[in-house]
Amino acid sequence: MSGCTTTEQTAPSSEVHVQQTEEVSQAKKSVPLYRVGIDAAYQPFSMVGPDGKATGFDVDSMKWIAKNQGFEVEFLPIAWDGIIPALLAGKIDLVYAGMTITEERKEKVNFSKPYWTVNQMVVVKEGSPITLEQVKNGSVVIGTQRGCTAALWIDENLVNQSLMPAQNLKLYDNTPLAVDDLVSGRIDAVMYDSTVMNDIIAGKPVAKIGMVETNEDFGIAVRKEDTELLEKLNSGLEKLMASPDWEALKQKYKME
Repeated sequence: MSGCTTTEQTAPSSEVHVQQTEEVSQAKKSVPLYRVGIDAAYQPFSMVGPDGKATGFDVDSMKWIAKNQGFEVEFLPIAWDGIIPALLAGKIDLVYAGMTITEERKEKVNFSKPYWTVNQMVVVKEGSPITLEQVKNGSVVIGTQRGCTAALWIDENLVNQSLMPAQNLKLYDNTPLAVDDLVSGRIDAVMYDSTVMNDIIAGKPVAKIGMVETNEDFGIAVRKEDTELLEKLNSGLEKLMASPDWEALKQKYKME
């Protein structure tokens, strides 16, 4: 009798354990996982450290939004000039990496509400006599990151207006490489997003000579068909920007 009693008590316990394990597993599967495309060298917004982990203002913001909206994220660094093609091809699900909202990009993707505004900072080698006016009239060799809005501005306002030869616009995989060439004397100036440029030039023999006022708004990009994801991002972003954590993140990454 005792043997039968033991058997009857053990079997249900085992069944309950299996059922709970299956429920937990199913719950994990039901949580969406979104792949976030970032720029690996766009401090303080997004960067990848020596340990291979993504950090930065946008990265931490994305983690906050994901937790608030009930989904998970993983971060994938992608070359900037290929990041929208990667999104459209389904290799990533969104881009959260200081992407400027432009009319050209809006033809391909949808954007969240704006979360940051930047202008284009211009820097030269320390001691250089080059002025902002010379940069704006196209009389110097300018370097910047391939595919960024500085490159678009230079192309549209200088090259296309025949103020600067096309070969005087030097494009790089990332702006730190352009600044290295500036220090080496290979180019005359570098133009790039103001908030980011501060970090790039820190400790280097480089001087700021002014700003090109472009007043660009940053937004999170998604595929046009992903309307539900966009709603989640906008909802989470709105809650984050209204919370004390938004100011804490700005202080953490010295955004202003």
